[in-house]
Formats: sequence, C-alpha cells, structure tokens
Amino acid sequence: MNNRAWALVCAWLVAIIYGVTFTIAKDVMPKFINAFGFIVFRVGGSTILFWLFTLVGERFGFVPKETIDKKDFPRIIACAFFGVAFNMLTFFKGLSYTSPIMGAVLMVTTPMIVLILSAFIMKERMKSDKMLGILLGLAGTITLILYGKSTINASNAFLGNLLVFVNAVSYGFYLILVKKLMDKYNAFTFVKWIYTFGFLMVLPFGFSEVQEVNWQVIPTAALLKIGFVVVFSTFLTYLLNLISMRQLKPTTVAVFIYLQPFFATVFAVSLGKDELNWVKVGSALLIFAGVYLVIKKKES
Repeated sequence: MNNRAWALVCAWLVAIIYGVTFTIAKDVMPKFINAFGFIVFRVGGSTILFWLFTLVGERFGFVPKETIDKKDFPRIIACAFFGVAFNMLTFFKGLSYTSPIMGAVLMVTTPMIVLILSAFIMKERMKSDKMLGILLGLAGTITLILYGKSTINASNAFLGNLLVFVNAVSYGFYLILVKKLMDKYNAFTFVKWIYTFGFLMVLPFGFSEVQEVNWQVIPTAALLKIGFVVVFSTFLTYLLNLISMRQLKPTTVAVFIYLQPFFATVFAVSLGKDELNWVKVGSALLIFAGVYLVIKKKES
C-alpha cells in the first residue's frame, strides 16, 4: 500500500479504538475513579510510554534524533492545552455525565469545526463533495442517536453534552495547530513534549481525585480497562493519528470521527447492551457514504 492508504488504515483503526473507548471508560468512571483523576492516569501513563518509546527508538535507530527549535515550544504548549489538557478534561467530565453513544455522537461536530477553522486559518477551500460528505455523515449520526439508547446512564445530560461539544471544539483547534509540527518534525520528537506539558496542566485538576481512589475495591476487569485507555485509547491512537495526519488534511482526519458512534453502537450490540435495527443499519450506511465522499479523491 502507498503512504496515503496506510494513513487511511490508521484513521480507521483510531475510529474503531475510540468507538470502543466510550463504553470502556464509562464502565470505570465515576464508579471506581472520578473523571479528572482518570485523566491524570491516562496522560501520565502515556507520557511515560512516549518518552520510553522515543529513547528506545533513538537507541536502535528507528526514531531520529531531533532538537526542537525554541520558537516552536509555544505551539507545542498550545497543542498540549487544546489536544491533551482542555480536550481530555472536558471530554471525560462530560462523558461521566452523559451516555457513551451521545458522547460519541457529539464528537461528530469536530469535522464541521475543523472545516470552518481550516477555511479561516489555513485558507482551505470548502469543496462541494467534502461538504456533502460531512452533511451525510452528520445526518447518519443524528439518526443513530435519535433511535439509540442515548438517555441511559446520563446523570446530567445537558452539562455532559455541553462539555463534550466544548471538547470537540478544542480538538478541532488541536488538529489545525499540530499540522505545522507534523510537517517539520518526526512525531516522536514533539508528541512526548505535548504530553509532558499536558500532564503538568491536568495534574492540579486531578491530583486530589487520584488520592481518593480506593485500589483495594477496584476489580481486575476495571484495572484492565484503565490500562486499555492508557495504552490503546491514548498512546496508540495518538501515534496512529499523527501518522495519518502526515498524509491527510485535518478535515479528512476529522471526518473519521463520524465512525466513532457507529463502532460504539456495534460494541454495545456485541455486549448485549443495545439492539440492531434497520434504522441503525441505514444510519451506518449514511456515515460510510459521508466518509467515502471526503476521502475518495487524492488531495492536492
């Protein structure tokens, strides 16, 4: 496969992992650990993994040794804020209040946000096929949520939905900001710094909640789910996202968020927590059609 094909495969894998994450994270918080405390573990664990992987990669030659220009650190700090700290704080707090499927659905506002930001910041022209693809994906996702069990396990749906939407806006800014770093450096050169600064930002919010965790009562299954979120939903997905963004535009990467509620629903159905019907099948077809329209042409 060529580089673009590999980038698209990475984007698909990210959508699958994130789709599963909505249910897995919801199973852990706030029952065993509160949202901000969970974020401290997520960001802190991922920071350690990124630094270890980079050091090992430099030692054995599959990660280049690069030095970041001092003038690029303000952008890295901005990426840490929008892509790690503010993004995760609002998302996990929102998910603790709303339902997994609703949280996944609200994330589909990100492609629209990125498209608008790209038009204003990057002067990217809004092509008709991209607009149609985004609208089709949005229609499929809205249909999916309207006929899904979106009100279950939602203690404060309004606040939760608002926080997840704010998270989507934050992630949209991150996708725009990180693109210039991708064009200049190897991913491992700057991502470890993004997470280091991000960890310092989230620590004051979640430190007290970390201290409140009663590890003696947390079952092994919950511990494994925490580990999944750290290793797969954070460390691995950020790597895959960075690989895909090297070949794809931010708007193309963002549109794969449309697949997250689809995979979230598939995962819920496989666990017997939801049921499949023709409305959901039709919604899935609209989502896939939307993604296809956005990625079908080679980007110029």
